Amino acid sequence: MKILHLSDVHLGMENYGRVDPATGLNSRLRDFCETFDEAIDRAIAEPVDAVLFAGDAYKTRDPTPTAQREFARRIRRLADAGIPTVLLAGNHDLPNAAMRASATEIFGVLGLPNVLVSRKVETLRLETRHGPLQVVTLPWVTRSAVLSKEEHRGRSLRELNELLVTNIALTVGAEVERLEPDLPAVLLGHCHLFGAEIGAERWLVVGEDPMVNESALRHPDLDYVALGHLHRQQIRHGAPPIAYSGSINRVDFSEEKEDKGFWVVDVEPGRARPEFVPVRARPFETVEVRPDGDNPTDAVLRALRRRGEERLRQAVVRLIVDLTPEQEPHLDETAIRRALAGAYYVAPIQRRVERAARERLAGALAGPLSPLDALRRYFEATGVAPTRRDVLLEYAERLLHGEAAIED
Repeated sequence: MKILHLSDVHLGMENYGRVDPATGLNSRLRDFCETFDEAIDRAIAEPVDAVLFAGDAYKTRDPTPTAQREFARRIRRLADAGIPTVLLAGNHDLPNAAMRASATEIFGVLGLPNVLVSRKVETLRLETRHGPLQVVTLPWVTRSAVLSKEEHRGRSLRELNELLVTNIALTVGAEVERLEPDLPAVLLGHCHLFGAEIGAERWLVVGEDPMVNESALRHPDLDYVALGHLHRQQIRHGAPPIAYSGSINRVDFSEEKEDKGFWVVDVEPGRARPEFVPVRARPFETVEVRPDGDNPTDAVLRALRRRGEERLRQAVVRLIVDLTPEQEPHLDETAIRRALAGAYYVAPIQRRVERAARERLAGALAGPLSPLDALRRYFEATGVAPTRRDVLLEYAERLLHGEAAIED
């Protein structure tokens, strides 16, 4: 049988976007919906026997009605096509209180045909066009699962994570032992695999993830392990293969060079052949310039021309300019932004000015500076990571000038 595995759609992600005056919706919502549509289109056209969604439907646990509507439209298409679909709860889907419902549980309550929702470790049996498929589910496990026991209260974060990981291994192992050996079986999980490569999810979450060992998920009775949570698509070959599909679109510049997409997996008894299918994700382009001479603006404009107008037109663009203290006053950001007027979105321009270490913090706010320039210099002087700096500067610019000014 054939399975489509995707995750981390994160509808509601709006960084590097702008409001469409015609619809009132953020343009990044359209970006994520369009790449999500590519996966849905492929599932229906193939058609696949099942769709496994490995968690994180939305950016936050309390998504807007608009984001919920767009997600529901696409799940309804799968239901109408008769494709069994499993929706797993990820860390962005789970509420901050045990008794509150997750945003995806509504699909289970409505009884939408062919759609199953899982928020606990369990085994679901899907009736597909090519026979039954067993799906062991491992949703995101919160620390409250161990904190609820009196003997674990007061333990350190590290100790709690170790308890969680041990509990996951035991629970999954017990569930796998109950599988019918003659039927195909996969594990659908939302977790952080030890040693896996991470992406932008590191700043989308607070705290330290518990890391699960491969041995806890790799069982001979499983044919494939479909994971969500980490945004970088990757696969650990073996029996069974363990794969992350990654986020469906680029979240920030840390994902600039990553392919985005989903897995289509051919499953046979005892063997799985995954094929990664890329989608047309929004391109991100970083342009770094180290100007020579007294006219840094001309050097930047030449670098932009070399990168190509067509290439930048559809991209979220980040410009980083390395300057000497003498060059900095001559950088004309107005002229540069005019040259980038055709880009999809331009992040706040980063000036990296060479300064002696003892001068950096003391001199960061010296001179006549706009509030945004002062904030930028402060971030540079205190070593804030460039990706994080972009996001903070973007929101600062919105606060200072208002959303309307940004759109103009």
